[in-house]
Amino acid sequence: MKVDPERRLHAIAGVTVSIRLAVSALVLTAILLTAALSSLLWWRTAEATSRQLASTINQQIVAAVRKEVAAIVDEARAAHTAIRTLFLQNVLDTREADKREFVFLSQLQSQATISWVAFGWPDGSFFAAHKLGDRRLEMMEISLTDHPGQRRIDEYDVVPGDIEFANRRFEPTSFHVADQAWFKSGLSADDPQWFRVSEHASGERPSIAFAGPIDVYQERQGVLAVIIEYTRLARFLSQLEVGRTGTALIVDGSGELVAAPDKDADELHPARGDTRLLPLARLALGKAGEAGRKEAWRSRLTSGGAAYEVALTPLPFPGWSLATVIPEAEFLGPVETTLQRLILGLAIGAVLAALGSAMLARSVIAAPLSRVVGELRHVEAFALEQVRRHPSRLKEIASLSGAIAEMAAGLSAFRKFIPADLVRGLLRQGVEARPGGSVQELSVMFIDIAGFTGLSERLGDRVVPLLSRYLDLTSEIIVANGGTIDKFIGDAVMAFWGAPQPQADHAARCCRAALACRRAIEQSGLVDDLGQPLQIRIGINSGRMLVGNIGSELRLNYTVIGDAVNVASRLEGANKSYGTQILIGEATERLVRGAVITREVDSIAVYGREEGLSAYELIGMVNETAADPGWIANYERGLAAYRARRFADALADFEMVLKQRGRDRPAELMRDRCRQFAATSPDSAWRPVAALTSK
Repeated sequence: MKVDPERRLHAIAGVTVSIRLAVSALVLTAILLTAALSSLLWWRTAEATSRQLASTINQQIVAAVRKEVAAIVDEARAAHTAIRTLFLQNVLDTREADKREFVFLSQLQSQATISWVAFGWPDGSFFAAHKLGDRRLEMMEISLTDHPGQRRIDEYDVVPGDIEFANRRFEPTSFHVADQAWFKSGLSADDPQWFRVSEHASGERPSIAFAGPIDVYQERQGVLAVIIEYTRLARFLSQLEVGRTGTALIVDGSGELVAAPDKDADELHPARGDTRLLPLARLALGKAGEAGRKEAWRSRLTSGGAAYEVALTPLPFPGWSLATVIPEAEFLGPVETTLQRLILGLAIGAVLAALGSAMLARSVIAAPLSRVVGELRHVEAFALEQVRRHPSRLKEIASLSGAIAEMAAGLSAFRKFIPADLVRGLLRQGVEARPGGSVQELSVMFIDIAGFTGLSERLGDRVVPLLSRYLDLTSEIIVANGGTIDKFIGDAVMAFWGAPQPQADHAARCCRAALACRRAIEQSGLVDDLGQPLQIRIGINSGRMLVGNIGSELRLNYTVIGDAVNVASRLEGANKSYGTQILIGEATERLVRGAVITREVDSIAVYGREEGLSAYELIGMVNETAADPGWIANYERGLAAYRARRFADALADFEMVLKQRGRDRPAELMRDRCRQFAATSPDSAWRPVAALTSK
């Protein structure tokens, strides 16, 4: 007898109760026991004591923080003024690299709170000294003329009384100082001013910058900025004693956190201070209104059943306030000692009730919810096959578990329509489902079936099984070699390597996959309607291209676009003209040189472009191919002679290739050209570039 799964789950779950009733019962029990102990016995006494002690601690903290912030502001202004004076007095020229580096580094060493000293020229060039914690410094330069798109970095170790050069390296960068607000405003301003900065040449780091123009002989040389990262404030706050569990936070006028205590924070380590009490600081800002931004404001606030003394004090930096949040419980030790005997009996009862409630909540609510959360994690990771249904005595949890299982089953049906591995990769990297992308160096491949148009017309709907088998083979190989399948366009497969997961060897992976696809199709036994083995054509190219979510808010496609992609598509079509199966672009050949066997087929101008590019036929991998390279050398020698207009010599070399291989379509094409040009020499404007007239 077959048992209905739904009925069996109901039988296992038994009688269910409302989660609202269960939670209400637990909360009511806790409230009744704790309210009688806390509110009635020591509320009034604790309130007065807490306010008095909190006021004393707060005054000490406020004085220290105001002094530190004022010192930071003054140090930034002093450093800016000192460097600006050197420029104005012509002691230091903005283009004198050695002197400029020495002055910038000396400011970082002498001013403990300064994180950056940066300078931007009107032409968009950028130079900065950056502190890397307390033991390392770096100098970086971004030039629009020398190494464009690169960031030169010189690192120095800080030793007692001096610095020592450590290393120099170059890194690609997309940072443009001309896009920074402090630079744009500084170019047109008369005096320095404060700015908020989040983007730096080394990445995202919240900071403030004191920036202004530098003029020498009434000519604007650029913009100088002295930058303090918020991590320096976080480290200072960690040195303050705000009771055992209290905290001091710096917030701006909108309630955004500037700094929370973190003793390990510096330019290398982002601040990860404890911000559990930040909501109370924001609540205080809302209650204080405009008055709290101009003068000190205090209030008693509650959160989670606990009372806190919260104080707001304006700081010397515009818009900043210091928020001290001190739990009243910090100051109730004497009161609790005095009342201990009176509440001992009730406390024991409260503990027993709390333990009972905790055990009940764990077995009835926490454990089932933990299992349900685990299933949601599977859905989040797109591991839909691992989702299971869990019974529970709470009908809401049982319904939730069932809904998750049904949702997973529904999503599973759509996995054949979307690349599941791609979705998982994007989820792991936190890429949001909205339009956006970035320019990266990747490799892209196009595959299609030779003569597919005529084949599909002859076979009609009988072409579907053949097409499915071909797509299965190529898709499995692409995924096995780490590729991302972009889309299927009829019989064409578009895939790319290097994203969303970075792959340093993306070009080699792409070539290896192409060779594997060719081998798999040859070994599959797939034939067309005439009984001829199925033939495929592959085009590969590498280069910088835009990769990301392209589309609209309604529908997105994670894809690549750009000129390098178009060239790969044209190379795939060029196989038809040259009788080849796999053509790769010159950028790809350069990246895989030494790892693969290729021969340069010709210089071609693909459809839509006038300039020529070298097209290479991919023969095989170096460690997997035992082919004699002699004919390749003969062909490329003939190609060199052809380009040098020595057509008779080139003809002899191509004839030798045909003798060695029997049949070679590229050699036949080049032989015919040489015969034609040997008979009728081309004019002086002739270029050894073959123009393809179709896509």
